[in-house]
Amino acid sequence: MEMSVYMKKIILKSKNIIILCAMTVLFAVSCSTPTQNSQNRYAKSFDGEQISYNVYGEGDIALLFVHGWSCDGRYWREQVPHFAEEYCVITMDLAGHGKSGQHRKVYSLDGFAQDVKAVIEAANPKKVILIGHSFGGEIIASTVKLEPEKVIGIIGADTLHNLDETFTKEEGYKLIGLDGMKKDFKPAVREFVKQMMAKDVNHELSNWIINDMSSAPRKAAINMLEEYVGAIADKKTIDIFKEVKVPVICINADLWPTNIEANKRYMTSFDVKIMKGAGHFLMLERPEEFNSLLDSSIKEIIGN
Repeated sequence: MEMSVYMKKIILKSKNIIILCAMTVLFAVSCSTPTQNSQNRYAKSFDGEQISYNVYGEGDIALLFVHGWSCDGRYWREQVPHFAEEYCVITMDLAGHGKSGQHRKVYSLDGFAQDVKAVIEAANPKKVILIGHSFGGEIIASTVKLEPEKVIGIIGADTLHNLDETFTKEEGYKLIGLDGMKKDFKPAVREFVKQMMAKDVNHELSNWIINDMSSAPRKAAINMLEEYVGAIADKKTIDIFKEVKVPVICINADLWPTNIEANKRYMTSFDVKIMKGAGHFLMLERPEEFNSLLDSSIKEIIGN
């Protein structure tokens, strides 16, 4: 009898240890709290390229932030702590950027959309709102058809200004100064990025962005621009939005005008919120204002 009681105690103690260990493991693999640095994770894209991403916070709805050309997940640093209080927040580096692989020969919008898809599948949120800056707008739109059961809306940050805008590849290359980048990449990119800044932008922030983007991998960065300009010239971006059936909201600066009526012709649902006097990197330049507009846009989508 005494042995039986003793054994029961041992078994009970063992069960408690097992439960405690299981809880420890669950905590270790759960999303990071907003005040912590998330552990860097990797997802495998369609071509085997390793895509770096981080997860913060918790929630059934994830906000997946996609950066623009020659940027990376760090450009959302002012949004992560704010939104991870309420949502699961995911930042990522597209192929050819940041900590992700740089082995791809062609950096197309479709390939980048596959990168986003890979992260969605790896993180596996119940539902996701995609948020994209600059050419990230077209990338997240391209992702919708790849993850129709997960994506409930997309939000652009200074992007998708005018789907009616057309130009030839040669005109597009001239517009962005591609020839100059091919000849002497760093100074050409510095000049290109300077044109996107607001007049009153913080000098330290401006220098950080310019220095960072002009330090991008030259070969990959040039190919991305060639592919992007080509997609616009061939009107592929218009075709992308014909398949987007979820709400589309943009938070744009007035540095370039947004043609609302033109965009509505190609989208099931489109709305825009304008930040007057802001530059292209509005989420870093005026984060409080941007976060407020982003918060209301998220709630509009969730309410749809």
